[in-house]
Amino acid sequence: MNASSPFVAVIGGGPAGLMAAEVLAQGGARVELFDAMPSVGRKFLLAGVGGMNITHSEAKTAFVGRYGARCNEVGALLEEFGADALCAWIHGLGIDTFVGTSGRVFPTDMKAAPLLRAWLKRLREQGVLIHTRSRWSGWAEDGALRIATPAAETHVRADACVLALGGGSWARLGSDGAWVPLLEQRGVTIAPLQPSNCGFEVAGWSPLLREKFAGAPIKSTAIRLDDQAPRLGEFVLTDNGVEGSLIYALSAAIRERINATGSATLHLDLLPNHSVDKVTRALARPRGSRSMAKHLHSQLGIDGARAGLLRELSAKDDFLDPARLATVIKALPLTLVRARPLDEAISSAGGVPFEAMDESLMLKQLPGVFCAGEMLDWEAPTGGYLLTACFASGRAAGRGVLGWLSRG
Repeated sequence: MNASSPFVAVIGGGPAGLMAAEVLAQGGARVELFDAMPSVGRKFLLAGVGGMNITHSEAKTAFVGRYGARCNEVGALLEEFGADALCAWIHGLGIDTFVGTSGRVFPTDMKAAPLLRAWLKRLREQGVLIHTRSRWSGWAEDGALRIATPAAETHVRADACVLALGGGSWARLGSDGAWVPLLEQRGVTIAPLQPSNCGFEVAGWSPLLREKFAGAPIKSTAIRLDDQAPRLGEFVLTDNGVEGSLIYALSAAIRERINATGSATLHLDLLPNHSVDKVTRALARPRGSRSMAKHLHSQLGIDGARAGLLRELSAKDDFLDPARLATVIKALPLTLVRARPLDEAISSAGGVPFEAMDESLMLKQLPGVFCAGEMLDWEAPTGGYLLTACFASGRAAGRGVLGWLSRG
């Protein structure tokens, strides 16, 4: 790099922005990265607190299918930089990985911080300048980027820029969606930001369920929405509804059903390894003087929070007939009425539509402005899919900038 090299500004220091910066620096550009927070990668670090799930090892077709309505667009990004390429890139930083029993891929030490430290060291060696406490606030009249710092507002003139500003969840870590009106003012249509991988509320739990079981896990349960195939896993009861991995996996479908009809009814199979007939036979056995609660525990192992949920969501008369109760246990209706607030969600849906960009992720309305990461209009479940697409889109945006500059 030298003074005559093209100058590119990257706005946002999450995985997408950092990856774009690396690609640009490797391509010979002078790169400066601006982030509003006191340090970069804050959401990345917090996501790794319980174990840094970097990607997933499942087959390519199934992997791409996790991106739902945007599987074609995200799939094209993953063709260039998918799970295998991401793992190889991590290994190049000196970080080993392993595949867990669930198929998820983790750094060997399960931590995000060593990976981020190694990456930032390499970026600085490549000449990338990182500015923290530097919030992008749009464009000046002459087209320069407006960057607000604690001292003053500065104007940055760049040959191109990459916006990697995150979605709208976890505002305290920088993903606050403040970029939406800035792009809309420039004529870019933005799909409304909505919560994804989030909890949902019921119309209202009884005081008994809230007091006794809020925070309790419901394990080994299958959940079905409409005619979709049941999903097996666990979720957690909350003060106002439900959350957890099994709910997150269905969050897009649940949210869209609520948006369309005002509510979404899940059917819970509390005993997915038992047939209705087997449950009926167990319940029909004489219970003598034992209470129904003890009968459910002794015959079917239903107790604690699971029994509380069964009582909460069933009618009193359901317990009078073994066949009827068995049917309820195998398809317990749970009606959800709203998603939890966006800022509580793990990720967000909505953002910059792929239709607003060309194949290199450049905004059609704003030549020289590229977008990447969670601010794009796609969503995916947890399990490494979110991070993989962020890395892949950052790489694509960086390559897109280099291609555009070479043609200019």
